[in-house]
Amino acid sequence: AKFAHDAELEFKVNARRVKLLGLWVAELLGMRGEIAEVYARDLVQVDFTEPGHVDVFGKVWADIQAKEAKVSEHQVRIEMERLLGVAAEQIQAEAVKG
Repeated sequence: AKFAHDAELEFKVNARRVKLLGLWVAELLGMRGEIAEVYARDLVQVDFTEPGHVDVFGKVWADIQAKEAKVSEHQVRIEMERLLGVAAEQIQAEAVKG
């Protein structure tokens, strides 16, 4: 049961992180409101194509390059790491609220 709970928690944290990343990238690309939300949800779906985060990074990096947004590959990777912590905090806070 603990393994299943931990796996579910990890899944939720990762999905939240990808959504937050999607919202961050959407803002960089000039998307707002519902368009940004749709981009973020679509990015979560992209994450199911391959294990790990190569698929997500590849998608956002291609989108960033296509729009010539002023952000480096390194900045994207740092933001991905930062958002992992943010997502974990959010999911834990939601679990406490019940």
